[in-house]
This record gives sequence, structure tokens and C-alpha cells, in this order.
Amino acid sequence: MAGVQDWVLLAYRMPREPSSPRITVWRRLRKLGAVQIVDGLVALPADARTKEQLEWVADLALEAGGDASVWIARLSSARQERELAARMAAEVAEAYQAVVDEVAELRARPDAIQQRTLGRLRRELRRIAQRDYFPPAVRSEAVAGVAGLAEMVGASP
Repeated sequence: MAGVQDWVLLAYRMPREPSSPRITVWRRLRKLGAVQIVDGLVALPADARTKEQLEWVADLALEAGGDASVWIARLSSARQERELAARMAAEVAEAYQAVVDEVAELRARPDAIQQRTLGRLRRELRRIAQRDYFPPAVRSEAVAGVAGLAEMVGASP
């Protein structure tokens, strides 16, 4: 596995003040599911989309008066690669588990299931999927749970 996966790295540094550009960059990186290697260095599995996304984040950092560069790299050991992928999968698994837990609560109270709730859960699954590069086992449980709720909503008057 060593050297098989290319990674897109973003090395960046931003001024402390004003804080809003730093928060914007942090939120964007979180939405993308970037894993922080060390302060100011994040990684994503390399593909055209992730490279472009990190280039946009680099532009945000530069516009805020900071420094940023995007790199394509390969890890030197399979162990490092597995650890990085496991960290990313664990973060996504937590988000999927939250959906599974909410589905369980809603199934216990079928009268609480509404089209609005179902729509929110579907949007949450889409948001999670955008940063799901190494799908955990709980993903299928979350997807199946939301699909089951959809059937319940469709069956209700």
C-alpha cells in the first residue's frame, strides 16, 4: 500500500487578525474532511476535485494576507497511509453514527417522523458523503436507516 495513494497537501499560514478569514478556511477544510497532519498542514486523498478544492482554500489564505502552497505527495510507509486513512474514516464514522442514532430515536417515535426531518437527514448524508474518502462500515447502516424512515413516511397518511 505504501506509495499507492497520492495525497493533496495544503501548507498554509495565516495572520491571527482578523480572525474571520482563518475561521472561513478552517470551516472549508472541515467541510472537505481534510485531516490535519500538523499545524498549518492538511491532507486529502488526491483527485481532481480535492486538488481544486485545496487550491481554492489556498487562494482564501493568500487573499487574507497569508501564505499557502498545494502539494501532491505519497507517504513513505503503508503504516502511515493506514493511520491517515483510519483517522479520516473515524471522523466520518462518528458523523454516520450520529445519523444512525437519530434514526433509532425516530423509529421509537414514529409520530415524530416528518418529511422535513427526513429531508434534513438526507442532506446530512450528502454532506457526510462529500468527505467520505474511506467509507466505514456504519455508512451502509446510516443509508439503510434513512431509507427505512423514508418508507415509513411514505406509508403514513
